This record gives sequence, structure tokens and C-alpha cells, in this order.
Amino acid sequence: MKHAVEISDKIYWIGVNDMDTDLFEGIWPLPRGVAYNAYLIDDEKVAVIDTVKKGYLPQFIEKIQAVLGERSIDYLVVNHMEPDHSGSVKILRQLYPKMEIVANQKTLDFLRGFYGIEDGIKIMGDKESIDLGDKSLTFYMTPMVHWPETMMTYENKTQTLFSADAFGGFGVLQGGIFDDEVDLPYYENEILRYYSNIVAKYSPMVQKALTRLSDVPIKVIASTHGAIFRENPSYILERYDRWSKQETEKGVVIVYSSMYGHTQTMAEAIARSLACSGVEQIRLHNVSRSHLSFILTDIWKYKGLILGGSTYNMKLSPYMDMLVSTLDNDKLKNRVFGVFGSYSWSGGAVKALRDYAEKSGNQLLEPVVEAKHAPDDNSLDLCRQLGKNMAESL
Repeated sequence: MKHAVEISDKIYWIGVNDMDTDLFEGIWPLPRGVAYNAYLIDDEKVAVIDTVKKGYLPQFIEKIQAVLGERSIDYLVVNHMEPDHSGSVKILRQLYPKMEIVANQKTLDFLRGFYGIEDGIKIMGDKESIDLGDKSLTFYMTPMVHWPETMMTYENKTQTLFSADAFGGFGVLQGGIFDDEVDLPYYENEILRYYSNIVAKYSPMVQKALTRLSDVPIKVIASTHGAIFRENPSYILERYDRWSKQETEKGVVIVYSSMYGHTQTMAEAIARSLACSGVEQIRLHNVSRSHLSFILTDIWKYKGLILGGSTYNMKLSPYMDMLVSTLDNDKLKNRVFGVFGSYSWSGGAVKALRDYAEKSGNQLLEPVVEAKHAPDDNSLDLCRQLGKNMAESL
């Protein structure tokens, strides 16, 4: 989208779409790109809220100038210093040298380290405000959602919350930029994928942020990624509340590693047993073929998790080890676990998975199934029993 879009009275979306980056943060796939949202408030004093990734500076400046013409910017509010949002700060300051950067105390080190900026900074504390004329901004500190300097900016007259990375998701804005203009089921899945990939580890801090905002009347939520919620902001607030509490839906994710098909045979036996026991939502992932990003999304959504490992060099195979390490780091809880696997001459995978499941504090179902060489009829019967037990536990 070439032009700025007015989202409410004198408040404009001036973001950009990135359809070129393949991996967000060099890790997470972007099959449908990502949007970098920034905003401009055209009042007696002009405020820009966040910027965009530096490669998209020309489009960003074009939108600003389309609204302001030759007028200057008074304030640049920096809610979050990750470079996909702060990447244009240095050049924007050079273009508008009188522009004051509005930030909190924790932001100073990032501004200095990333861009060598040490002056012209207005430090704001929690719930402090700036008057723009007709409108005013109040700042809420929300540290570790998901960097330590993160804050949110609230415009009091229109009750618009500029929420930094919170409530955002993957996917470019395909014409529509509001929740009442876009395919919400698609965006919800991309919001959950963003949450499970980026924010999940900081779920307790998300809960603290939601508590801090509970008394703030919010009509519009404008994140730095994805759609702007103007019709029903409670839609995304409720989902963030549920996800950050690790509340789940009825369903089972089976993730397995398999070199020659034997662990896959066990996984398929479990999946069939689940289906025969009435479980409709079953997600089966070969960890070597499904990207971690999509596996995590399903795991964050569903109650049951069954991990199957093939032993590689006397330990858990590398991709499965990466998944387990990520889940451990994210402090996954409120789940029901199952464990199975196979080995040829030396075990290790099943023990590692069982150790993780027990350490995590989640419920671990029996039987834990381990097959030597290829699974025999007894091993497959145990797999089917694991599937049945999982279905009953849900």
C-alpha cells in the first residue's frame, strides 16, 4: 500500500509490507511476508510512533510526507528497539533534526548501542503523559513483552493502544488493515504462530501487562505487526489472555523423528488409535520436515503432546533435541505428555524424552514405548494403548 491510511481522527497508519524476507529474525518462515506497522498523529504537535525496518525507509518517508508535506515531526515515540521497528530511527533523526525521541530509561542503552544516539531524548516514566494538543499520549511500561525496554503508548482521546509487538502476527496486510476487513481466521493462526515463536517464553510478563491494562478503556489496538483491531479489540485481548495462561483446546500433537520409517510407523499407530478413540484434532509432524515454527504453533494450541524420538549417535536426534530445548525454554505447562521411540543398537532418545517430560512437571502418560530395531506387534499394541490413554485423558 503506497499511501498512509487514516485509522481514526488524524491518526494514520504509515507502515509497510515486507514480501522479500524469507526468515523472520533469521529463524521463522514468512511464506506470506510480514508487515511493519508505524503510526503518525497529526495534531498541534506531530508524533510518529515507531518506525520500520531500514530497507523500507523510502516507502515509510513517502507516507510521512504525504500527510505532513513540509511540516516537521515533533516526537518520535520508540515503543520497542528491535531493528525491524527501530531500523529507521537514525535516518529519520537526520531528516528531522529537531525531532525529540520519546523513550523510557531502559531504551537509552539500545539507542546508543544500535544508532549512536545520546541526545534529544525525552525520558518518560510509567503512566507519564505528553500533550499533543487535541490528543495526548500516556506510556505504559511492559518490560519483557518481549524485550526489557518494551512499552506501550495510549492515545487518550481516541482510546487507541499502540501496543508494540504485543497482539501482532505474521503475514502482510493484503489491502485490508483492520480486523473488519481481513480474513481473521488466517490472521489468528499467524498471530498464534507469532506468539508461540516469539513471545511464548514471556507469557508471565504478558499476564502482568494485561493486568496493568485491565482498567484502560481500549477502542483500537494498533500493533507493530498485522491487522489493527478497531471493531472488536477484545477478540485479540481474550486470545492473548488464554495463550499466556497456556489454556488449550482439545487435540493432540504428535511430533516424531524417524530415519528409516520405524518411529514413523509407531507415530501413525498412535494417530490411528487417537482417531478411533474420538479425537478429531490430530496434528502429525515429522520434526525433520515440519519447520519448528509450525510445530510450536500446534503445540501451543492443543492439550496433548506426544513426542517420538529415534536415537542418533546414542542420544536424541538433532531436530528433536532442538524442539525439546525450545519447549523447555518456553516453560510449557498444562499439557498431557506421551513418549515413544526406537533405536537400533544403543538407546538414548526415549530416555531423553522421558527425562524432559518428567522434569517439565506436565502429566506423563503410560505406557512409554520403546522399540528395538523395528516395532513388533507388541510395540504397536503399546502405541495404540498410548493413543487410547491420551484420548481418555483429554
